[in-house]
Amino acid sequence: MKRMKMSQLLKGTFVVLLTTMFIGFATSCSNDDDDNNGPAKNSHKVVFKAIASSGSNIDVAVYGIDGNPTTASSLSGTTWTSPEVTSEAGAYNANVAVNAIGADNSSTLKVQIWVDGELKKEGTSSGQYLAASASYVF
Repeated sequence: MKRMKMSQLLKGTFVVLLTTMFIGFATSCSNDDDDNNGPAKNSHKVVFKAIASSGSNIDVAVYGIDGNPTTASSLSGTTWTSPEVTSEAGAYNANVAVNAIGADNSSTLKVQIWVDGELKKEGTSSGQYLAASASYVF
């Protein structure tokens, strides 16, 4: 019974995170009125990372560029790193959302977006059921 509730909770959290990513992308585009904050003129090398506290278990990660998500499921362990993704010239943003189950209520989860070898954005979560996300505009 407890396992079923956690499964339902993780599925629900996953749906909420995925929806948040798409809403964030849509609203960021609608507020762009000037050319200085437009799409990137060059391609970029992007890596997404997640780091959970000891005893935690990373379960699912959704990452992508410009609304083209990739889902990595059935993950385990306290760290996860995506393969390097090359954005196209003209790409607008990068997003990542990760779910994990912590060892206890003081557990933490950190997600990061690295662009061209430089940390650009970070998001965190704490508690037993962890869901962290980050979004970066090029």
